[in-house]
Amino acid sequence: MKTLSAILAATIAVAFASAAFAQAPEKPKTPAPAKPKFTKVLPALPDTLALHEKIECSRVGDFSVLLDIYVPKAPGKYPAILLIHGGGWRARQVEADKPLAERLAQRGYVVAQVAYRLSTDGKFPAALHDCKAALRFLRAHAGEYHLDPERIGVAGGSAGGQLSGLMGMTGGVKELEGTGGEPEQSTAIKACIVMAATMDFVESNRMQNNEAVIQYLGKFDENKALYAQASPITHVKQGCPPTLFLEGEHDTEKIGRPEMQVKLRALGVPTEVITLKGAPHPFWMSQPWLDETAKAAGDWFDKYLK
Repeated sequence: MKTLSAILAATIAVAFASAAFAQAPEKPKTPAPAKPKFTKVLPALPDTLALHEKIECSRVGDFSVLLDIYVPKAPGKYPAILLIHGGGWRARQVEADKPLAERLAQRGYVVAQVAYRLSTDGKFPAALHDCKAALRFLRAHAGEYHLDPERIGVAGGSAGGQLSGLMGMTGGVKELEGTGGEPEQSTAIKACIVMAATMDFVESNRMQNNEAVIQYLGKFDENKALYAQASPITHVKQGCPPTLFLEGEHDTEKIGRPEMQVKLRALGVPTEVITLKGAPHPFWMSQPWLDETAKAAGDWFDKYLK
């Protein structure tokens, strides 16, 4: 049996240990990594560029397909870029893409932004038809806007990336040409950039439909053929243009992009993917990723259009 002195000693020891533990300083916590800062960028038209706004390139019923066209003021004939906005095919985001358009135009390009029919105005392929009409218009009016009709590329992000991918893969595909614009002009392009866009609607919507996609294409079970037709991967063929994919590190997986690159490479078509570190969706509308996007896109177009 423990003596009274032994019990008292044990009690005192426990008390000292508890006091020491209570007074021990807390270890400093490791601060959480800082989240990327989004800096919205507004249009700021440089003095070196002329902007021709709301140019009608096609009309479908009461709907006017409009172009905003940036032209370098210095004399010359420039390669051109058709820039296609995103917004889930149902929102107009031309204004948000203007800072990118300005930066590309400053690199020595005529840059045209197209305001196509949204899904509230007409389902697929209405938007694609309008983009092709815009391209034909640019070729038909090349002299007026100082562009070289033989050196035209296309770029777009999100919904615009899907349309950009289709523009690249379906040049001259009769059933997707539409009737707007200048029908005698070609819709073939020399270089393509797809930013943050799904390339295979069949795979991406097999299990669950996205509301914006349903509005654009209808329900998957009722429109599987249309989902395939709207997928750029479906149309990969010999003669497709060099295609660059730009993606954000923190965006969702872009279904069909890796498989599409495999198909392009098998045909000898140059293709690359660049993932912007820390970038969300849509990265090209804010800094620091706007300038990174403009550089990557400009370098690609310099390589294949200049």
